[in-house]
Amino acid sequence: MIWEELRGELDALQLASLKRIRRTLELPCGPQARADGQSLISFCSNDYLGLANDPGLVEAACAGARAWGVGSGASHLVSGHLLPHAQLEQKLAEFTGFARALLFSTGYMANLGIVPALVGRGDAVFADRLNHASLIDAVQLSRSDSQRYAHGDLAALERLLAASTARRKLILTDAVFSMDGDLAPLPGLLELAERFDAWLVVDDAHGFGVLGRQGRGSLDHYRLPLVPRLVYMGTLGKAAGAAGAFGAGDATVIEWLEQRARTYVFTTAASPVIACALAASLDLIAAGDARRDHLRQLIAQLRDGLAGTRWRLLPSSTAIQPVIVGENHEVLRVAGELYRRGLWVPAIRPPTVPRGSARLRVSLSAAHSAAQVAELVDALRELA
Repeated sequence: MIWEELRGELDALQLASLKRIRRTLELPCGPQARADGQSLISFCSNDYLGLANDPGLVEAACAGARAWGVGSGASHLVSGHLLPHAQLEQKLAEFTGFARALLFSTGYMANLGIVPALVGRGDAVFADRLNHASLIDAVQLSRSDSQRYAHGDLAALERLLAASTARRKLILTDAVFSMDGDLAPLPGLLELAERFDAWLVVDDAHGFGVLGRQGRGSLDHYRLPLVPRLVYMGTLGKAAGAAGAFGAGDATVIEWLEQRARTYVFTTAASPVIACALAASLDLIAAGDARRDHLRQLIAQLRDGLAGTRWRLLPSSTAIQPVIVGENHEVLRVAGELYRRGLWVPAIRPPTVPRGSARLRVSLSAAHSAAQVAELVDALRELA
């Protein structure tokens, strides 16, 4: 029977140490977690500024629910675009410096909407080999010619662009790579986009709220000019502490996305409650230099604490700190031992990362304390 094949494939995943386990959290998102009855210090969350359970956001959500209810009732272009959505888009545009911003339900949906709206058959997308799965899927959905360049390799990208005869070209990249924690060479990418008349679409899921002045993101971190060919995607379920995403750019570009991004046009608008919470979140992000300073101190503490051990950290200055272990069964063993000690660090394995590079993905948050990071460092040093 065809469904019996699935059991065999699931068993194969288990044998290869590739089966994922879903745990149920019994506390709100934060460093102190309880999963399946066990108390833990969590180093799993992308809640980089510790806003997911911030009292100010909770109150803004409650006030929003009292004023606007909990559902939008329709897609944005029918009757679901409420005043809180409009106000949030305006605030996001002002915060990032772009002319306009457009809300999406998730970062995945934003990427699936943006790329196919800008390119299609006869066009070409030039994508970093380590891009997030949502970007890979967006290229496939666009039906454009997919050309991948070695991670961060501007020379390789230049050769591909020079050889291309595509009608339209689009350079596609994460700003902060979700499994390595390093930054894309955005100034070089923009220079190539200008020279070869290409779009540059930047997914700043892990930089928005953390990098740049007042957390304005990776483009601000590099002080890049906000030219019309530049399309910026930021997620709102990580450093912003809530849910959703947005695309930002030139007014004409955003108007086009509003008309042609299928994941925007053909889905119900997100709850106005979320929009109200995110409006408050932007204020906290802008005033969050102390949180970002504390996060940087924790990053340095972790990296200094593991220096000289057998654990290899990738060159990341961001809140994503990967510890390379190597083989699937070994990373599961180390993650399991940490879990038994009350330290929850996810084991990342293929196909999320290349074979032989299974890793512990340590995600730090401004809500962590130095004592909590010290506990993780001590455990890893002992296991080394």
